[in-house]
Amino acid sequence: MSNSQKPWLNHYAPGVPANIDVPDGDLTAALWESAAKFPDRTALNFMGKPMSYTDLITTIDKAARALERHGVKKGDRVAIALPNATSHVVAFYAVLRIGAIVVEHNPLYTQAELIHQLNDSGSTYAIFWDKTAAELGEGIKQTALKTVFAVDVSRDLPLSKKFLLTLPVKKARETKAALCATPPAYATSWHDFVAAAGTVEPTSPVATGSDVAVIQYTGGTTGTPKGAVLTHENLVANATQGVAWTGAHERLGTEVVYGVLPFFHAFGLTLCLTYSLRIGATLMLFPKFDVDSFLSTQKKHPGTFLPAVPPMLSRLVAKASERNVDLTSFRYAIAGAMPLPAKTAADWEKATGGLVIEGYGMTESSPVALGNPVSSERKPGFLGLPFPSTDVLIVDQDDPTKVLPFTEQGELLLSGPQVFQGYWEKPEENAQVLTRINGKTWLRTGDVVTMDEQGFFKVVDRIKEMIITGGFKVFPSQVEERMREMPGVEDVAIIGMPGGDLGELVIAVVVPAQGVEKVTLKEIQDHCDATLARYALPRKLGFVDELPRSQVGKVLRRVVKEGVVSREITVS
Repeated sequence: MSNSQKPWLNHYAPGVPANIDVPDGDLTAALWESAAKFPDRTALNFMGKPMSYTDLITTIDKAARALERHGVKKGDRVAIALPNATSHVVAFYAVLRIGAIVVEHNPLYTQAELIHQLNDSGSTYAIFWDKTAAELGEGIKQTALKTVFAVDVSRDLPLSKKFLLTLPVKKARETKAALCATPPAYATSWHDFVAAAGTVEPTSPVATGSDVAVIQYTGGTTGTPKGAVLTHENLVANATQGVAWTGAHERLGTEVVYGVLPFFHAFGLTLCLTYSLRIGATLMLFPKFDVDSFLSTQKKHPGTFLPAVPPMLSRLVAKASERNVDLTSFRYAIAGAMPLPAKTAADWEKATGGLVIEGYGMTESSPVALGNPVSSERKPGFLGLPFPSTDVLIVDQDDPTKVLPFTEQGELLLSGPQVFQGYWEKPEENAQVLTRINGKTWLRTGDVVTMDEQGFFKVVDRIKEMIITGGFKVFPSQVEERMREMPGVEDVAIIGMPGGDLGELVIAVVVPAQGVEKVTLKEIQDHCDATLARYALPRKLGFVDELPRSQVGKVLRRVVKEGVVSREITVS
């Protein structure tokens, strides 16, 4: 296909190739190459405690050997549920180093969510934050876990900050409570476990490119969480595409990347855990996104690259202006997971003098598949251009085998070395999301797009009914199912409405049960909080006498949404 048939190739930034060569080997190889090139450079900095590349790979080797001696072997699934911290990086690479499979989880999951995903993946070992281990508690009896290693994140802190946690003052107590918890008695201390390994010989990588590296949970195109199977090749390919796209190969060993995105999210995993260490960057680790902590760190260790979701950029610019903090060290930011408002882009670029580049992808594509060029040609509000070695199709929304011209509107399909192998043990789901066209396998994104004359793609609608709030996916059916358990709820429809920086707000429209008082928003949130993530909780509430339904009885969420927009349905 020529450049006239792939118009986006004409708008790549200078030096970006149309195709990439995916390096052979496992995902850890690039980290070891960085350590050989930049042995004394700081690889990680967690809250003021640095670790060099040499010390990082030495610690990973110790942890890998300790896991191996404990019985972890190639192909075993090892669950990781940790905030961004040094221990997360060590655990991630140690598991991969011995050919085992990382299964990433949100460390703030409820017990029910943990049990479901642990059983789905068949994980037999877990490396959990103390708080996550405490949340799992006796729920371990409902899983196949043999060992839970508990991580006390405070042990990753510098001595000065560890000391502050011991002070008998309110702030110290609050900080310690946020970081630490008492794990269950059955848990083994991760730090003590690794330290006991002593001096070990370097661990030889066991995995190959075709082996599974990570199982990352995503809702996919339905509300049931599924484990996206990503191979070493998938993740190496996406990191390599990212290096080519950003031109980072010309700045090896110079970048300072701010790791504010959670590593359990595909966006944070690739841009921080794999891409950053591949290019010899210093990765600044933040256990959660906190504007004050970010700006305090920026004064001491100015960043050059920030992967973020748009609301983070807005908050940083506003606070930096108030506190007179200089952000001009940031050459570029990559924004994803939700649309980038033009004002947010303009404000960031004015404050930094750098660029903000919008990208698009999904967990199933490791995750990045399209991006705006890292040049003045970027277009805020557009998904951007297909990545090197990434093919795209536009197909009919109702018939994914019917290929449409790029000038027409339709569902976006993806193919490339970063596209996943399918969902873990979900053949029926795989058949829905992976399709064969012209002898090639394509990933259905569920997003309806258009392409302009320059080859830039833009989302115009979603086939999926999911809501994106703060960069996280919320599936209406899951929230509705939980709410229908409430005595005061006869029926409910969950919809998403524009919510400013959050992207969308989760809104509940309820048919109240007769003979009882109407439920309040606070009661709904309290009821749902035990089993749903906080970002999935409704933020506004409305009432109707009945919900519109199709001829087969399905609630028409689109009609409900139209009623809220027209104010026929009042929400507050």
